[in-house]
Amino acid sequence: MPELPEVEALREFLDGRLAGRTVTRVLPLAVSVLKTYDPPLSALEGLPAARHGKFLDLRVGELHLVTHLARAGWLHWRDTLPDRPPRPGKGPLALRAVLDDGSGFDLTEAGTQKRLAVYVVHDPQEVPGIARLGPDPLAAEFDREAFAALLTGERRQIKGLLRDQGVIAGIGNAYSDEILHAARMSPFLLASALDEEQVTRLYTAARETLRDAVERSRGLAAGLLKAEKKTGLRVHGRTGEPCPVCGDTVREVSFADSALQYCPTCQTGGKPLADRRLSRLLK
Repeated sequence: MPELPEVEALREFLDGRLAGRTVTRVLPLAVSVLKTYDPPLSALEGLPAARHGKFLDLRVGELHLVTHLARAGWLHWRDTLPDRPPRPGKGPLALRAVLDDGSGFDLTEAGTQKRLAVYVVHDPQEVPGIARLGPDPLAAEFDREAFAALLTGERRQIKGLLRDQGVIAGIGNAYSDEILHAARMSPFLLASALDEEQVTRLYTAARETLRDAVERSRGLAAGLLKAEKKTGLRVHGRTGEPCPVCGDTVREVSFADSALQYCPTCQTGGKPLADRRLSRLLK
């Protein structure tokens, strides 16, 4: 799933191409993609870009075209789009936006679980997912004290807390693994159990991990961002590979619809986590 760094890189990529352009057509090609009907797509014109957590926000005149790419969605930039509109069908193409110079972008979604979402709204806060977002972890005002306040009284495991968009916006499964590895913490550690030094370490790891990922992605074409994300990950998606820090084998805990990866030596005192739901450290 695209997370904060990839969506931020997409925002920057689009900003350089949308300046001065106007939308001539927006074509929804998948029944499931459009989540709002008033204002209509035909009302769109204009185009600077913004970001809210994992949501990409294109300011179109007085309106906002807001997209959540979900797990399998992506944006593909086209310098030249075909004159003939595409036919709706069962393929991955969900929506096409055509600009006045013939360029534009396609939104696609692979697989059968259609979760890609597009909204046309007057205010981004009208999108339920944006209205409930917690603070942006890269915002200037998100300091160590603000982060510590979010952890106060939280009895949840730190992995789940980092992924909760209502607590912190933009961090998903991949970067929560990376942050916890950089902070040398077990994903099952309770947030309320962190001492002052651990809070500082986790805050620093979160900011540095996300900033580094944004910097690696900056300036890349949209089509290269997914590959860049994978090459920059140390533990996520690398089960069975050596940890780049200590050389131990990266391990995995699987759940119903996701999995986490971690390094036992770096994060759990050398002890593997049991690979079942609600796991605890093996004794």
